[in-house]
Amino acid sequence: MMRHKMMDALRHSVLRLGLGLSLACASGLPLAAHALTAPQALELAAGEADERVAQLLQLAASDDAQAHALIRALSDESVQLQDGRVLIVQGAEAIDAVSGAVVALADGAEEAVVNNRLRGALDSALAGMDLLKGDAARQREAAAILQRGAFDDPTPAQLPLVERALSPEFAARLDPAARESLQLAQAALHLASTDPAQRSAAARRLAGVGQPIVKALLSQRLESETDPAVKTALSQALSSVERALSTASVLGQMFTGFSLGSILLLAALGLAITYGLMGVINMAHGELIMIGAYATYLVQLAFRHYLPGAFDYYLLAALPLSFLASALVGAAMERSVIRFLYGRPLETLLATWGISLVLMQGVRSLFGAQNVGVENPSWMSGGITLLGSLTLPWNRIVIIVFAFAVLLAVALLIGKTRLGLFVRGVTQNRPIASCMGVNTARIDTYAFALGSGIAGLAGCALSQVGNVGPDLGQNYIVDSFMVVVLGGVGQLAGTVYAALGLGLLNKLLEGWAGAVLAKIAVLVFIIVFIQKRPQGIFALKGRQA
Repeated sequence: MMRHKMMDALRHSVLRLGLGLSLACASGLPLAAHALTAPQALELAAGEADERVAQLLQLAASDDAQAHALIRALSDESVQLQDGRVLIVQGAEAIDAVSGAVVALADGAEEAVVNNRLRGALDSALAGMDLLKGDAARQREAAAILQRGAFDDPTPAQLPLVERALSPEFAARLDPAARESLQLAQAALHLASTDPAQRSAAARRLAGVGQPIVKALLSQRLESETDPAVKTALSQALSSVERALSTASVLGQMFTGFSLGSILLLAALGLAITYGLMGVINMAHGELIMIGAYATYLVQLAFRHYLPGAFDYYLLAALPLSFLASALVGAAMERSVIRFLYGRPLETLLATWGISLVLMQGVRSLFGAQNVGVENPSWMSGGITLLGSLTLPWNRIVIIVFAFAVLLAVALLIGKTRLGLFVRGVTQNRPIASCMGVNTARIDTYAFALGSGIAGLAGCALSQVGNVGPDLGQNYIVDSFMVVVLGGVGQLAGTVYAALGLGLLNKLLEGWAGAVLAKIAVLVFIIVFIQKRPQGIFALKGRQA
């Protein structure tokens, strides 16, 4: 019996020592004597709402490892009250939060209640405690939580937690983005100060931050402010923020329009060859874009299943495969149907429209009618934040660069290679090219396959900005024809200007009149333009015509 009692006592001692060491290590602080008092623990676990929040933030700003352990336990909902003591429950054992003694957990113990308000304060407290422990990403996440708490429900008790992280002792270890978030949180908390000078300084600090959350906070404070000097500072800051937001909005619309223009450019480049150079009205061009997107989807599935460690590189393999898949389908279309219809545009329109229906139904039979998701590689996720509220997504930036790279490759291929020379010769004068020994039938197939392959590249790019479905190409076929006709038939430069111009015009009008009216306005503009200049922006001149 004596031996069992000694073993129990030893086990409890080791448990208390291990718990204390683990808590101190978890908090990243040196071991120290427990400063947490019983009244503080009781107020945190069972006090009134305001007192609990204030006590929580006060303890989180301290260097007390035992207080931090109680906060973490409260967040995990493993705190109970028994006989006026606050206990941290660890499995079948209970530890006194103040003394660290092991306590037998009785049946009548009550669980400490954590309501929504306390849960929000716990998030801020844990963020402040963990701010300097993780990497830069974790610091930014924790600082964002503190900033959100300061803007949503500013209380004076939050200020020590933020200022502790910004103190010279810790500021050098902060990520720059995390430091900026904490400085905004500090300014928001100073805006709720009782000192008018501090409120004015905080308003001036927030004046240069063009974020919607700052605008909402300044508007709210302006309504409740009574001091004339502070009211003036708030008004000036609000005007500055509104100007910054307006500038960011216009720049964002321009970037979105440029991005849409690059997508239209990719979709129309292939059509500029099949329609602009060969005169074939290919209504199945949108389905060739869809085939490229589905080829990208299949490559993604293959990498996820067979090469999960190299998943970030699946897009590099998908580019040539999507080009090849659409090029082969295009070559098959040309050899089986279109080669019999050259010079008969109405027949090519009807035939390719029928082919488009067959291709869509075939995809529905193979993959189903529902959209499928294509995941961005990690290096295309996220974006660049400018002017506080303007974010440029990496996937859009990459697509813009990719579109101009494809444009450069097509221009060099048409203008500098033997195949390009043959394509231009057959396009301008088929009989003479044939007399010169050019196999015109083969060149037609190569040119149509090239235009179809570029459509496949467009599908690969489109899979990175939206879902892939059987109707994907239908969203771009009309716009692609408008780009080619507006730019000038057979003119790559006109295709570029028309695609970017229509993208920018469409998005700028959307911000002013809405999506539907913007589309109508763009169509009216194109109709009027074609009436005045039927040849498009860049018309063929002289012997080229």
